[in-house]
Amino acid sequence: MPVILVGTLDTKGVELAFVRDLLHEAGIQSLVLDAGVMQPPHFPPEISREQVYAAAGTTLDVVRTAADRGKAIEAAARGVAKIASDLYAAGKVDGILGLGGSAGTTIATTAMRALPFGVPKLMVSTLASGQVKQYVGVRDILMMHSVVDISGLNRISRTVLTNAAMAIAGMARAHGWQPVGLAEDEPLVAATMFGVTTPCVEAARRILEQNGYEVLVFHATGTGGTTMESFVNDGLLRGVLDLTTTELADELVGGILTAGPDRLTAAGLRGVPQVISLGALDMVNFGPPGTVPHKFLGRRFYQHNPTVTLMRTTPEENDQLGKDIALKASAARGPTSVLVPLRGVSAIDREGQPFWWPEADAALFQSLRNWISPRVRLIELEFHVNDPEFARAAAEELLRTISESP
Repeated sequence: MPVILVGTLDTKGVELAFVRDLLHEAGIQSLVLDAGVMQPPHFPPEISREQVYAAAGTTLDVVRTAADRGKAIEAAARGVAKIASDLYAAGKVDGILGLGGSAGTTIATTAMRALPFGVPKLMVSTLASGQVKQYVGVRDILMMHSVVDISGLNRISRTVLTNAAMAIAGMARAHGWQPVGLAEDEPLVAATMFGVTTPCVEAARRILEQNGYEVLVFHATGTGGTTMESFVNDGLLRGVLDLTTTELADELVGGILTAGPDRLTAAGLRGVPQVISLGALDMVNFGPPGTVPHKFLGRRFYQHNPTVTLMRTTPEENDQLGKDIALKASAARGPTSVLVPLRGVSAIDREGQPFWWPEADAALFQSLRNWISPRVRLIELEFHVNDPEFARAAAEELLRTISESP
């Protein structure tokens, strides 16, 4: 199967031809998608720019007439993503490689993010040494810095492009290959963890593994929760042990580790069995002390390390968090349980620790009771979240919900 090559053949045609020829010499087929607009393509692609813009629901003539660079890039990205997704669905993709500056990176990585985990994805970009979160998202995209601008071939660009071609060739050959002894038949479950919930999640993970499950642990730092939910949406998970829902607190209060308003919805929408808990909802995350917004002065803080400042959530915020969790859990289409650790929700939320605030926790617990549907199992346990007994109860509850689901 071929590797998709994405670029603008009017401005990056020489470089794409160089990579294409290297791939052919290495025995790898290619499928070139042209996302150019104005000048003729440097060579005939397998998929023309007319096809790309048609897949985006427009035409090349309309894009040219509009003479709006931003809208042209948006349309090209949409069209290339649609074509790449269709090719993958037809079993015709062994990898994807893009070349470009800001426009080319936007177009190619949009297509890469439309492809599922495991499909080799490599982007040679002038932007790869900077902030790339908006391009990578939650996908397994390899960003390679072009070092020099992608503008003609020289000793630097040839070296970078050769390395890129050989890298995608190697990944394409290995696509779908598994080392001897690596089983893929164990069902996958996900768990969410933070440093202050690590003992709980580690103990629960061991129990799940002893029962034949492979456990993917996601660090609840915004990207972690978003990535976990993307795995749910991709249909990869048999169950979710969402013990650390702290990202909801950052979304509500304005911390830096939010996973967005849709956190805690994917498993519910897909009917995937889930066990939810309240790990680290006692905290909102900021950077160094000087980065904490002025409006929060006077709140209770804990310096986790020089670059991470934690702020304790209040009873009022916990009341809102309880309602949010209850409503999302109640809307779930699949079996859902919520486990409540009545003696504290993080390592620093227990008696004698800096975030111990029984009134704040009580507001969280009572809000859950007020808003949760009778269809959801609400299980209150006289344990701390990091007590071994709580971890075992959480793991066993997930095992039960999975076993009883269709």
